[in-house]
Amino acid sequence: MLITNIGELVTNAPDAADGARPAGPGPFTAITDAALVVEDGRVAWTGPAGQAPAADEMADCGGRAVLPGFVDSHAHLVFAGERSAEFAARMAGTPYRAGGIRSTVAATRRASDEQLRANAGRLAAEMLRQGTTTLECKSGYGLTVDDERRSVAAAAGITGEVTFLGAHVVPPEYEADPGGYLDLVCGPMMAACAPQARWVDVFCERGAFGADEARAVLAAGKAAGLMPRVHANQLGPGPGIQLAVEAGAASADHCTYLTDADVDALAAGATVATLLPGVEFSTRQPYPDARRLLGAGVTVAIATDCNPGSCFTSSMPLCIALAVREMRLTTQEAVWAATAGGAHALRRTDVGHLGAGARADLVLLDAPSHAYPAYRPGVPLVAAVWRNGELAAGAMPPA
Repeated sequence: MLITNIGELVTNAPDAADGARPAGPGPFTAITDAALVVEDGRVAWTGPAGQAPAADEMADCGGRAVLPGFVDSHAHLVFAGERSAEFAARMAGTPYRAGGIRSTVAATRRASDEQLRANAGRLAAEMLRQGTTTLECKSGYGLTVDDERRSVAAAAGITGEVTFLGAHVVPPEYEADPGGYLDLVCGPMMAACAPQARWVDVFCERGAFGADEARAVLAAGKAAGLMPRVHANQLGPGPGIQLAVEAGAASADHCTYLTDADVDALAAGATVATLLPGVEFSTRQPYPDARRLLGAGVTVAIATDCNPGSCFTSSMPLCIALAVREMRLTTQEAVWAATAGGAHALRRTDVGHLGAGARADLVLLDAPSHAYPAYRPGVPLVAAVWRNGELAAGAMPPA
C-alpha cells in the first residue's frame, strides 16, 4: 500500500548512507511532501512523493501529517472503581499521597475477571483512537497472589508489554507486617505473575517502598526473568532514580524531584527518564525539569500514566501539549519523546519510528504538521490510525 501526498512525514529514522536498515528509532526526522510504502505490516520505503514506487493500493493524505504511532510506556489500565471525589478534593487543596491507591485496591479485589478485562479493553481502545499503537500496562491494584495474577492476565489480553507491580503499596492487611508483604511479593506473587509479564516495577517512594525493599523486588524479578522499571522520585527526593540506574532499569518514571546526582546517574547510564506530565496536571505538583535532563544528554520519554487516581487521561496528544507548554520541550522533542522515547523506554527497536523495516504503526493527523497536538490542544486531530499496516481506527483517506 502506498500512502502518499503526506504534508509532513515524521520518521525518526536515522540516515543510512550505506543502505543498511536502521536498527531502531533515531533523532527526530521528518520529510515534507512525502510518501510511505507498507508491505506485510512493515514500512518498506519512505521518501519524496514524486519518487514513490508503484503499489497495489493507495491512500491520499491530502497534505496532512503522518507520525509514528505513539508509544505509551507507563499505564495502569487494570482496575475497578473510580476516584473523582479524590481528584475534586485535590483541586480544593488536599495534597496527593500514595495511600489513595488502597481505595482502588478494594474495588479491584471485588471486581470479576470479566469486569477487569472489559475496563482495560475499553481504555486500550480509547488510547488507540488517540494514536497510541503500543502501550505498557501494569498490575498493582490487586496486591494478593490471586488478584495480581488475574490482573497480569487481564493486562496480557491487551498488550505484550505487561509489568508486574505487586510492589505498588503495602495493602492494609499487611500494614503491621510490611516485611511479610515484601516476602509475598518476592516469592509466591512473583512466581504466579512472572509467566505472563515482561517487566517488574516497584514504587520506590515514601509511603510505599524504600531503597532496600525496592532493590529486593527488582532482584527477585530479574531472577524470575523480568526486566526492571522503577517509579522514582515522584513525591520528593529519594533513592529511586539512582536505584533504577544501578539495577539497569529500562526506565525511571516520574523524575519529578531531581538532584545533581540523579541527573548525573541518568546521563551516565542507559535508563530512560519517563516523564508523566498528566500527573502534574492532575495533582498540581511541580513539573519535572525536562530541559535539565535533555541538557545533560538523558534520553526522555513521555507517557500518560493513565490510572484512576493521580492521572486519569489516556491522551498522548494532551501529554505532548503539556510537555511543550509546562516542561518547555520543543514540539519536535515532545513528539519524539512520545514515540521514539517510549520505544527506548520499552527497549523496542521496531516501533517509535518509520524507518525501513519498522512496524507500520502510523497516525494520520487532520493537520499539516507534527506541531498541531500542542498548537491545538484538546482538539481531536487523529483522523486515522494504522497498526501493523492495517487500519485500526478512524477512516482511510480516499484514493
